Amino acid sequence: MPTAGISGTLEPGNKGGARMIRMVSRRVVAGAIGATLAATAVDRAVARRTTRRFSEQTGFVPVPGGKVWWRRVGSGRKAPLLLLHGGPGAGSVYLDQMAALAQDRAVIFYDQLGCGRSEAPDDASLYRIPRFVEEVDALRHALNLNEIVLFGNSWGSMLAIEYLLDRGARGVQKLILSGALASVPQAVAGQQRLLDRLPEGAGARIRQLEAENRTDSPEYQRLADLFYHLHVCRRDPWPPQMLKTIEYLGKSPAYRVMNGPNEFTITGNMKDWDRRRDVDAIRLPTLLTTGEFDEVTLDCHQTIHDAIPGSQLVVMKDCSHLTMLEQPQAYNRILRDFLA
Repeated sequence: MPTAGISGTLEPGNKGGARMIRMVSRRVVAGAIGATLAATAVDRAVARRTTRRFSEQTGFVPVPGGKVWWRRVGSGRKAPLLLLHGGPGAGSVYLDQMAALAQDRAVIFYDQLGCGRSEAPDDASLYRIPRFVEEVDALRHALNLNEIVLFGNSWGSMLAIEYLLDRGARGVQKLILSGALASVPQAVAGQQRLLDRLPEGAGARIRQLEAENRTDSPEYQRLADLFYHLHVCRRDPWPPQMLKTIEYLGKSPAYRVMNGPNEFTITGNMKDWDRRRDVDAIRLPTLLTTGEFDEVTLDCHQTIHDAIPGSQLVVMKDCSHLTMLEQPQAYNRILRDFLA
């Protein structure tokens, strides 16, 4: 199937979830906040227009282990679009611009347990992939989501794949995966290649500082920030949704338990997750999207694309991992064409 906008020699990098940004220094965040005033005004204006155009409901529903926050934007006869965010721990705030898709269907946002505006019990046993699969079922039941289009970004793509393989595709009409992976080891290998390509030996220095247990140093934080600006979100300055995502990740128990201490050291309980041999069991109309500089490398997306018959793969030029934040109008246009 067609692949759009691929740039010849560039290979993108990892995401075993939106595992990121806890180590970004307060100085960097403070500077970014100061620089985002104009961007904030633009994003708020977009949000106000969306709110005026579409109805909106929010609430909490019980799931195994606690309660999760949800938001429904819009309505319509077509199957709702259910969004599974990244992390684990990012919350759905960085997907806000996708509310513009609520023209003829509801768009369902929710923050997974331990994330964003949902409850965050300090019980490590809750932060396991099988429980998150149960959580999706509980949310669908509570919100009467009998028919859906399923969307997953980053860790959310892992959850979507696991959900379909475990529960089957009952009531799922289409599948959209963004910044997607079917294997954490494959994604980590891609990320390591990206580290090797950072300018002026930054990747080697990152590894050295890790070996010296100096990940809290300003130098390490600066080098990590370089990686994020190249391969996670290339908007400059970072939009407010990105800053809020950083905040959520920094305090999420799901991130700590499932991912580990930081973006480059994956020691959590999902580190060995690998569904490459199973993903060909998915038989749904499927769209894969990625960015030219995505930290989840192109080979990860190609693995899924090759496995799912008839799937489409679109690579967005000049984007990285959070394509829906970097080029929201172009991203929504791609999804509208697929959903039509």
